[in-house]
Amino acid sequence: LNESVGIGRSRDKLRSMQLLARDGIGLPVTAFAHDPAQTAEVLEVAGGAPVVIKLLEGTQGIGVVLADTPRSAKSVIEAFRGANVNILVQEFIKEAGGSDIRALVVGGKVVAAMKRSGGKGEFRSNIHRGGSAEAVKITAIERSTAVKAAKAMGLNVCGVDMLRANHGPVVMEVNSSPGLEGIENATGIDVAGKIIEFLAEHAKAGKTRTRGKG
Repeated sequence: LNESVGIGRSRDKLRSMQLLARDGIGLPVTAFAHDPAQTAEVLEVAGGAPVVIKLLEGTQGIGVVLADTPRSAKSVIEAFRGANVNILVQEFIKEAGGSDIRALVVGGKVVAAMKRSGGKGEFRSNIHRGGSAEAVKITAIERSTAVKAAKAMGLNVCGVDMLRANHGPVVMEVNSSPGLEGIENATGIDVAGKIIEFLAEHAKAGKTRTRGKG
C-alpha cells in the first residue's frame, strides 16, 4: 500500500509540473532520474552542480539534498536510485539565498504572502526545518504567477511556493492543502476567515455531498 501511495504522489507531482509548464509558468530547470546509468545526462540537463535533488514523495523539506559538486551529486543520485525511489534533479537558485515566497491564493486572488527563510547554514526554507517567516510585499509578476499557478492546477484555495530567481519567479510547488498557522502568524491576516467567506459566497444549495440535513 505504501509503495502504491508513493507512486501515486510521484505521478501527481510530475503531472503538476507538466500543467504548470504547459501554461508558461516559470519553473526551475528540472530533470528526472529513472536510471543510475543516466546520471551524467541528468546533471547536464539541470545545468550541472550545484543541484537540488528531491525525493518525489518527500514533504516539508524531507528528502531534499543540495549537492555542491558533480561528485556529490552523482553519489546522491546513484544512492537514491539504488534504493529504487523516485527523484528529480533541479537547478539550484543561488540568488534566492535560502528563502522562498509562499502566496496563499483564494478564489483567484492572493490574500496573504510570507517570506520563509532557512536557519543558519540551511538552504531549505521550510518552517518545519527550523526556518522563520515574515510578511512580505510581493511584486505584480509574483502575484500574477501565483494566480496563474492556482488556475493551472484548478484550485480555488492553495499555497504557491516560489523562489526569486534573477530571471523572475519560479514555482517550486503548489500545495492544495496548505497549513495556515504559519502564514496567519507572519502576516496577521485571517486567511481561514477569507476561505470561509469564499465558500459561503460561492456555495450552491444542493450541490454539496453532505447527506441529511445536519
